[in-house]
Amino acid sequence: MSFVSNPIYVLGMLSFMVILSIYAGKTKLGKQLGAALLVILFTAVIANLKLIPSASNSIDLYHVIFKYVAPISIFYLLLNINLSSIKRAGLPMISLFVIGSLATTAGILLSWVILSPENILGEDAKIIAGMLTGTYTGGSVNFNAVALEYGFQKKGILYAGTIAVDNVVTAFWILVTLVLPMLLSRVWQGRVEKNKTEKSKDDFFDKDMDLFSLAWLTFLGLTSFYVSEILGEYFPQIPSILILTTIGIGLAQSKFISNLKGSHNLGLYLVYLFLAVIGAYCEFNAVYKLKEVGLMLLLFTSFAVFLHGVIIIIIGGFLYRDWQMIAIVSQANVGGGASAIALAETFERKELILPAILVGTLGNALGTYLGFFVIYVL
Repeated sequence: MSFVSNPIYVLGMLSFMVILSIYAGKTKLGKQLGAALLVILFTAVIANLKLIPSASNSIDLYHVIFKYVAPISIFYLLLNINLSSIKRAGLPMISLFVIGSLATTAGILLSWVILSPENILGEDAKIIAGMLTGTYTGGSVNFNAVALEYGFQKKGILYAGTIAVDNVVTAFWILVTLVLPMLLSRVWQGRVEKNKTEKSKDDFFDKDMDLFSLAWLTFLGLTSFYVSEILGEYFPQIPSILILTTIGIGLAQSKFISNLKGSHNLGLYLVYLFLAVIGAYCEFNAVYKLKEVGLMLLLFTSFAVFLHGVIIIIIGGFLYRDWQMIAIVSQANVGGGASAIALAETFERKELILPAILVGTLGNALGTYLGFFVIYVL
């Protein structure tokens, strides 16, 4: 065995790529690309330089990360979801978010009918549609959950291309939601829905991990994964990742589990490790194959998000006409809780910061289910 294929060496290199992406993600340019995409790009470079194995000479370590690490990372991220606390967001934010989630689903289905992406993407089109539905409902947790169930992550170039397109569209939608309230208020008189909360937003961010929490999180992650695999054998019609998702959401409602520290950071790190392997699967000599495919991905994704925007603006306008709140909710759908919080800060709507965080967690809960629903329908 050459040192390049040594699993300890490879794991060390993957970990280093995660560190680099986190640092680079804090730079001006890096913030636009995002650490998730950067870790894929960095690892792709060293894989194509033959410093670590790539798709054509894959090693068992990659399979272990795909099969075990990635699902468990999703489980850890879901432990931050407290369904009872979501009611603090108030009826306007919750109802708008559900409308936005359904608008995402409708946008994907309408985009499918109009553009017929299956003509170019083939059988992968349905899986991509499900992944995009998930990510534009609650974020990358749902994106990866759907991808993992169908082994889509092994299609390195196409997977990375889908993530790249997702990042471009998400960045563009941030710009759209920034200017929409100003434009819409000129043609359709708006009003402001006040929704104040008492707790600080800092209460909802991850706390430092201690040994007690690490021990429990390790046990819960491994045990829940094992249980989901066993139940998946008894109920083969239900995807095991969906079972694991449900277990995670259920456990998150326990006060004991919610008090464990560091689950979000642990889950995020494992996600980055998983994405590093995705980067290793990207062989640049196959990039040319994405020319036509990449254009279809961009058109399909852009049109789906555009339809989401049209639907939530029309329905939200008739129900509430608080354009800033509508923009924040739409951003929570498409870009996730972090960008929704940034939007609330920009609009100086401090009372919407907590609701943005809370409905973002609701998106994590809904997205995977809607993603699988779209695949089933198509």
